[in-house]
Amino acid sequence: MCGIVGYIGSQNAQDFVIDGLEKLEYRGYDSAGIAVNTGKSEFNIVKKVGRLKNLENALKENPLEGNIGIGHTRWATHGKPSDINSHPHFNKDKTLVVVHNGIIENYLELKKDLIAKGYEFVSETDTEVVVHLLDSLYEGDLLEAVKKLLKIIKGAYALGMMSISEPDRIIAARKESPLIVGLGKGENFIASDIPAILKYTRDVYLIENNEIVEIKKDSVKIMDVDGNEIKRDITHVGWDLEAASKGGYEYFMEKEIHEQPEVLVKTLNSRVDENYNINFDDAGLTKEYLSGINDIYIVACGTAYHAGLAGKHIIEKKTRIRVDVEIASEFRYRNPVIDEKTLVIVLSQSGETLDTLEAMKEAKKHGARVVAITNVVGSSIAREADHVVYTWAGPEIAVASTKAYTTQMVILNLMAIDFAYKFGKITKDEAVEDIKKLYDVEQSIQKMLEYDEKIKNAADKIKDSESMFYLGRGLDYVIAVEGALKSKEISYIHSEAFASGELKHGTIALITDGVPVVVNVTQSGLFEKSVSNIKEVTSRGAYVIAIAKEGNTVVEEVADEVFYIPDVEDDYAGFPTIVIHQLLAYYLSKLKGNDVDKPRNLAKSVTVE
Repeated sequence: MCGIVGYIGSQNAQDFVIDGLEKLEYRGYDSAGIAVNTGKSEFNIVKKVGRLKNLENALKENPLEGNIGIGHTRWATHGKPSDINSHPHFNKDKTLVVVHNGIIENYLELKKDLIAKGYEFVSETDTEVVVHLLDSLYEGDLLEAVKKLLKIIKGAYALGMMSISEPDRIIAARKESPLIVGLGKGENFIASDIPAILKYTRDVYLIENNEIVEIKKDSVKIMDVDGNEIKRDITHVGWDLEAASKGGYEYFMEKEIHEQPEVLVKTLNSRVDENYNINFDDAGLTKEYLSGINDIYIVACGTAYHAGLAGKHIIEKKTRIRVDVEIASEFRYRNPVIDEKTLVIVLSQSGETLDTLEAMKEAKKHGARVVAITNVVGSSIAREADHVVYTWAGPEIAVASTKAYTTQMVILNLMAIDFAYKFGKITKDEAVEDIKKLYDVEQSIQKMLEYDEKIKNAADKIKDSESMFYLGRGLDYVIAVEGALKSKEISYIHSEAFASGELKHGTIALITDGVPVVVNVTQSGLFEKSVSNIKEVTSRGAYVIAIAKEGNTVVEEVADEVFYIPDVEDDYAGFPTIVIHQLLAYYLSKLKGNDVDKPRNLAKSVTVE
């Protein structure tokens, strides 16, 4: 989603803002802009559609000199990508500027009123309404105008605002969309996410919903919407900018795929002690609490939703407790059947996914206990949940999630083992054995990374395809769904996953000569049926890439290309299998010349509905 950066201090604001926006490119964007107070009677504003490089080139010709500025990368929601629709937006005299992440829900009503008052609009955006409304409320004190503004606008927002006549402060506000303040020495920053300011400080304030913050170069004041001061502890960020760099890899996605063995072990170690005891008590998941639940919901979006599907598989199998997996954007609107005896587990890499955040609030309204699994300490979802379990994936920069998905599956597998033991479904020895098998997954993933060149060659054979399909049964199908998403989001090849047993119910009509079909064949009890499904598609001309366990060489007789995973237990076969899918998608995208880390139209953190 949109990225916001602001700077106030003694140095050149342009340099800090552009550098910060570069660190937020992973959020996805289609245009960028900057406004700087250069000491004139109006703000200097430069906005360019397309990549940040376009903005940087424009600034090389006409650099902006000033010590206070705000910038923005836009992901279009209202109005097409264009220079005009880009942020910052400004009033007629260019004396007020605003950057905004989110959606103003009542903007049409407000726009109509403002037009009646004589205001002229040049863009198609909802944000321009904010700056003209701010102008109508401004009487020489930006903070007072913002307090009035927030009582009128409805929706989700992180806002950064400046007045030309008040060159000593930036006013920012937050509701639902993420916002942090970086604390420097003689300088301070605002940003949508921590990587934007890590080069300059690791000390931050995490701004909460319905808060305003006044940023000066030597002070930061946090307030509620009425202006009452709020004291806030400083959060010290434990990771540095190097952790968010490519580390010698060409793309962040490639780096993050190769980090999976390491982060898998880190995530296991965060919950398992040296005696193989699992501890989720700090997440409220005690034996006493679990004995009183009737069912479990897992709620998420996108890749996290797919991790939830894998979680359902293992939790139901081990505990015999019903688990429903819901898409967050649907869950909140359908009046779900939940109560105080329902455990709701929400998944979000960023911890800022708005649909998941709102679904979580809906669950809490019904009395359910909400446990969040997220990768970002201090994120909105982490703060709003009753309890939080962190994955230890480290910063994930590429838009297409890889290591966050793997670590989410690790946590869900640990929960399945822990719950089963507490329910008396497995013995302590069986629990220890399962935990050891999870640790062994590290080596199976490492082995898949050795397929790198072979997978690249397979991708080269199918990169020009218009469509491709993914098949599987049981857990194989769940992993296929995520594999298809990886392919479509970064290679732009139309990719769909189907349960293999559904082939005869319509899907097989899509299989034509030469169409690539990727088939997971790792579940022992479903092996023969899966091989039969491969025969069904090859007999219709499909080019089949199969993923099977070592020793099942019969697959070579029916598939064009076979990748073997170690002979792991069925429940854990998804871990090495998904790595092959991730690498296949990566090379499809790279060979097609796409921007692997920043695919078109997508954002890392979806902070609007």
